[in-house]
Amino acid sequence: MYRFFRVRRGPTPSCSPGAAADLAKPPPLVPRIATMSKGLSLPRRLHRSSASASASALRSATKFPQRPRQYATLSQNPPERDPAELDQVTTLSNGVRVATEALPGHFSGIGVYIDAGSRYENEGLRGVSHIIDRLAFKSTQKRSSDQMLEAIETLGGNIQCASSRESLMYQSATFNSAVPDAIAMLAETIREPNITDEEVAMQLDTADYEIGEIWGKPELILPELVHMAAYKDNTLGNPLLCPKERLDAIDTRTVEAYRRAFFKPERIVVAFAGVPHAEAVKYAERYFGDMQDPGITTSTAQPSPAEQAQYMQQQQHQQSQSSHPSLGGQRDPSGLMSRLPFLKNMSTSAQQNATSTTNNNNTVSPLDPNQIIPHPLDQPVPYNQPSHYTGGYLTLPPLPIPPSPMLPRLSHIHLAFESLPIDHPDIYALATLQTLLGGGGSFSAGGPGKGMYSRLYTNVLNQHGWVESCLAFNHAYTDSGLFGISASCAPGFVPRMLDTMARELSLLGTETGLGRLTEIEVLRAKNQLRSSLLMNLESRMVELEDLGRQVQIHGRRVPVTEMVGNIDRVTIGDLRRVARMVFGGEVRNPGSVEGGGQGAPTVVLQQGEEEGMRVKEFPWSEVQERIARWGLGRR
Repeated sequence: MYRFFRVRRGPTPSCSPGAAADLAKPPPLVPRIATMSKGLSLPRRLHRSSASASASALRSATKFPQRPRQYATLSQNPPERDPAELDQVTTLSNGVRVATEALPGHFSGIGVYIDAGSRYENEGLRGVSHIIDRLAFKSTQKRSSDQMLEAIETLGGNIQCASSRESLMYQSATFNSAVPDAIAMLAETIREPNITDEEVAMQLDTADYEIGEIWGKPELILPELVHMAAYKDNTLGNPLLCPKERLDAIDTRTVEAYRRAFFKPERIVVAFAGVPHAEAVKYAERYFGDMQDPGITTSTAQPSPAEQAQYMQQQQHQQSQSSHPSLGGQRDPSGLMSRLPFLKNMSTSAQQNATSTTNNNNTVSPLDPNQIIPHPLDQPVPYNQPSHYTGGYLTLPPLPIPPSPMLPRLSHIHLAFESLPIDHPDIYALATLQTLLGGGGSFSAGGPGKGMYSRLYTNVLNQHGWVESCLAFNHAYTDSGLFGISASCAPGFVPRMLDTMARELSLLGTETGLGRLTEIEVLRAKNQLRSSLLMNLESRMVELEDLGRQVQIHGRRVPVTEMVGNIDRVTIGDLRRVARMVFGGEVRNPGSVEGGGQGAPTVVLQQGEEEGMRVKEFPWSEVQERIARWGLGRR
């Protein structure tokens, strides 16, 4: 009964006046429908169709100046800076640096970053970084520990303290309205802690439990041992966790000495994410503007005879160790703990009573004023000591057979070389190499972005059923770094696993053959690195830490656009050049140049036991020979 029709639209800006008038005429089908529908109740808008058409025709006949229609209004003065680059840095009169990135959002981030950490610890402060981050948000001069906990729960959001090798970080992410309370709470726990004997003792007990748990998990303790073998007895080789034999030596006096050494205004960066800069500076001035350098005061307590004997024996032990090359590969379970720098900071065999020393047949008391050694807490702090890479080999006692047959029996091995510091221009090529190698576990749910096309998946995990996991790692620090591969495999396959890891590293620097780098995998790695960077920065806590740490290291916030541009400019030639430099032992960082450098590989191994079979030794000489076959490192 009804005929389908298409109603024409009104005139558009591109039409001429005549064409617009023709288009404005009432559609001829409207009267026809009205005639055919006698007796039907039509919508009121259809009854008005004739009047609307007449008005439209009248408007079309009127002559108006022809103007282009604007569908959107564009700003004639675009912002001078990208929204991702809204960062500013101000230095207060006492040296505290205030950094902000004013990206809007419902949450704000506040962080205080202190130039401290395990790499700066001397013998008297060894392990305190681990304890002091556990003492955060305990009792202060204004409230008890329970009151502090209640205030944190009321504040909501995310608040934490963490220590690393080169930084001590106090961070909080809260609603914008809670920023004043969050910065006040951070300042209170940093500047006004009570540090009671009871709290220190409680955290030492907790640390003792943590250390025991971590030593039972190879995936956690082996990365720590890699650093200790790579930087033997210096800076980055200092233990990140408190050595177990140091727990009894740490008390409130030790913690206060640590605070005097590192909690100085010139070593502090206060960072704000999502807070206007002027407002952030006011907060920093209010809570940190009057902070002064506490200085390192000399301990009034004289060392006990036992401490003197212990310290003297440790010095003699270190001198004897320095005359030998880097750690050998002979495994001695009874002497393993004393050989690890992680556990030999204070000799466990020190006598409990002071003994006298004999020199030229004259007995001299250790407390003789001419023979007194400075108290460990009074030793200078190595603020500017460069890291010195040594390389080396560590083996741990074999892992026992798991109690359940459902649990895998595995051996674990890490292979690493000295790499580049965080501010090196080739750090982007090194990060691309890590993404290109990729890796992971033998089981993956799949899906895009999992790195299933990375080299360690396609060449190792998909080819060898005896490999449980294989993963590339890259640790970058202010003056050095470590790059390598960690792997877990079935017991008995350790030599083959080492060969497989060395082969994958050697192929990164070759220009011919089937294993050479290709443009498509390099492009894929760069895209994955770029997307990972941008997605991580969507988190307020990641954005905050990135801001604070970059200002600590570079003195400025490196813009995201600059980082992305540096990734885009990485070429396949850059990757090959950097791979040959790192894996060929040719890196020359400040500490390496001063000490001549080593270029030697770093290997840490823990084999797993097999039922009815004895674990076969894997000596350091054989490890070096297998690595050298692939043209890696220097002996």
